[in-house]
Amino acid sequence: MIRSPLNATVAYFSMEIALESAIPTYSGGLGVLAGDTLRSAADLAVPVVGITLLHRKGYFQQHLDENGNQSEAPEIWNPDGVLDAADARASVVIEGRTVHVRAWKYPVRGVTGHEVPVYLLDTNLPENSEWDRTLTDHLYGGDSHYRLCQEVVLGMGGAALLKAMGMQAEIFHLNEGHSALLTLCLLDWQLDGRKTFEIDESDLDAVRHRCVFTTHTPVPAGHDKFPLDMVRSVLGEQQVAVLEAANCVDDNTLNLTHLALRLARWVNGVAMKHREVSQTMFPNFPIDAITNGVHAMTWTSPAFQALLDRRIPEWRTDNLYLRYAVGIPLQEIRAAHAEAKKDMIAEIASRTGVSLEPKVFTVGFARRATPYKRADLVFSNPKRLAEIAAGVGPLQIVFGGKAHPNDVGGKELIRRIHAAAHSLAEHVTVVYVENYEMDIAAKMVAGVDLWLNNPMKPLEASGTSGMKAALNGVPSLSVLDGWWIEGHVEGVTGWSIGGSEPEADQSKDANEIYLKLERVILPLYYGLPFAYAELMRSAIALNGSFFNTQRMVEQYVRNAYYPEDAERLVEEVASHAD
Repeated sequence: MIRSPLNATVAYFSMEIALESAIPTYSGGLGVLAGDTLRSAADLAVPVVGITLLHRKGYFQQHLDENGNQSEAPEIWNPDGVLDAADARASVVIEGRTVHVRAWKYPVRGVTGHEVPVYLLDTNLPENSEWDRTLTDHLYGGDSHYRLCQEVVLGMGGAALLKAMGMQAEIFHLNEGHSALLTLCLLDWQLDGRKTFEIDESDLDAVRHRCVFTTHTPVPAGHDKFPLDMVRSVLGEQQVAVLEAANCVDDNTLNLTHLALRLARWVNGVAMKHREVSQTMFPNFPIDAITNGVHAMTWTSPAFQALLDRRIPEWRTDNLYLRYAVGIPLQEIRAAHAEAKKDMIAEIASRTGVSLEPKVFTVGFARRATPYKRADLVFSNPKRLAEIAAGVGPLQIVFGGKAHPNDVGGKELIRRIHAAAHSLAEHVTVVYVENYEMDIAAKMVAGVDLWLNNPMKPLEASGTSGMKAALNGVPSLSVLDGWWIEGHVEGVTGWSIGGSEPEADQSKDANEIYLKLERVILPLYYGLPFAYAELMRSAIALNGSFFNTQRMVEQYVRNAYYPEDAERLVEEVASHAD
């Protein structure tokens, strides 16, 4: 349990938060990270409250035909009976209209009984216009105008609702730039009726004292930017005047990442490498690093939970105890994994009709389907993959992941995987699980024998799927990017693909995958099963004990939320903000 020195409430804002599979308020890694963060905050009794949008129609339900063509349908759900309605109401002004906002509450309960409330904002109220009622319907849906209006609801509406509920948040944590407009709300409160031209550095510092910002996106195109004419139409002249007076508008554009950078006292990337990339992107702002983690109890399979409870009972309240997994007998590691693999195979059979073999080496790959993640890299040379399976040992590959409805390249990627599956059917069993979500993710990361990850470098901000796998004794075969640079010990926690520098020739990375499978990984798995189990055990002890959100939240508490040198941090940001 962590006791904050100020007992100051932290308001954690995120466009998406994965609470459970039955509540489709997330699309992937960002939302799952947010949910894991709040689960660990509850475990550690950190005074946190979560703010997100309700997303009544979810992200989308993915449907794949036999050729891998993706179609989408709304994932409609009803918060009644699932969530508790909060009594408080707030409002924001959008295009001159008053838009009323309510919230639904979801309690995240920690292992010690502490509760972190999450409030999901909802504009589907009869007093709103028909269009305004849809603002909290779709996650990452609509055009840029819809997105900006959503972000007004998230940032400004979320701050106003907390105030209406009487919650005195002292610290606001912006998880990515989507909620950056809450800083505009804080500036309004700081001005307290004074004229815009009266804004001075002390007002900006007062806001900075209260804001922490985590950036996740390593490419400029991934940051939300809006033309000033649109911002003026949505927010009004007075709010634009505040933004301009605070020097938060660039070239007639509002960049929400820049807004957050200028008005946060502390900024971090989500891995050490990502810090370097972000610092290059934003050289005028000091950027720190806290490497992501995953919530250990959520992502450890029932079989491994039972094993750890028996051998290391302290692991639930203190994830560092996972280091002692080095003493667990190898046969018990093998038995727990066999049970997890059995569960995965049963789940995949029920979803797809494909029956995998429990004794066959199984590779897992599940990420958002988008070209830079290169999900089909393992099929670069199908003939060679077939020869490896025939000559060294049989292979099975399990895929999962959605392509954004507007991502033409991502949809084509899924089709290519299906085409490869058909062409290799007699040599390698390949299955693509549609509608990838938390439940099947938990079974996959625990049930496969190897986790494959091969995005183009340096575009992996952190990545957390391999962390989930490691908790279940599943080693990674991954490019040296994101978290894997920190977690990789060759032949101990897994294996690398290529070197640390970006590789323009994709065939080199593909060849490295084939070489490692053919000469190292498959011979070890089939020829020296207990040696492979020793590597699995090391993945838990070395990776699982560190790459968890318990460690991550503790770092946020010490370094971001309650630092001893908060004044210095504010001064450092202020010196660069102009």
